[in-house]
Amino acid sequence: MKTIAVIPARYASTRFPAKLMQDLGGKTVILRTYEAAKSTQLFDDVFVVTDSDLIFNEIVSNGGKAIMSIKEHESGSDRIAEAVENLDVEIVVNVQGDEPFINAEPLAKVIEVFKNDTDKKVDLASLMREISNEDDINNPNNVKVVVDQNGFALYFSRSVIPYPREKNVGVRYFQHIGIYAFRKQALLDFYSLPMKSLEASEKLEQLRYLEFGKRIKMVETTHVGIGIDTAEDLEKARQLIVDN
Repeated sequence: MKTIAVIPARYASTRFPAKLMQDLGGKTVILRTYEAAKSTQLFDDVFVVTDSDLIFNEIVSNGGKAIMSIKEHESGSDRIAEAVENLDVEIVVNVQGDEPFINAEPLAKVIEVFKNDTDKKVDLASLMREISNEDDINNPNNVKVVVDQNGFALYFSRSVIPYPREKNVGVRYFQHIGIYAFRKQALLDFYSLPMKSLEASEKLEQLRYLEFGKRIKMVETTHVGIGIDTAEDLEKARQLIVDN
């Protein structure tokens, strides 16, 4: 089961432009992320896929592998799908480009789903962690997910789901952690499908998979990623490297 990691890397981030090319302890953020993915030793290959000559050259000049996007893309899935279309691979893991401290445990969990899926009933695998703080549950930046009895995603939302009309029924709330593993065919199918109303409303690409009948297996984790979304996050990351 050939498994690769693909790191989608846009240069023009809305919240923090050029964040992937910022210095982080003597290396760029994107190079550290690439090296962290390689060091897990979980993958047959690791690629950065980008729309930027700067990012492409940064990876290639440091001995890494990068693919230039040909088209403009609305989502990370679209960008990855274009990149892997002609690659001989079965499982594709999406690693976020702004998570230079990614570790092996959460990545191994999503890969393990496919090793155990002998009947090939799973199209995607992803992660979720339990949240109990009311502010976290109500925060629309925290995407929530509800699952069925077998751990397959029923719905993702920025809203509170399920709605707590009855308080004392033992409902657990889960935040979606955006680490994905895909069957290659699911990615290619996504690439050819139109955006429908649920995805457009919530601005969540995983809803396109659900709207078209793809099955997303969710795995519970305690992992909390250290992403770099703001200049403040970058300073915290720099301090983390100094401390270690």
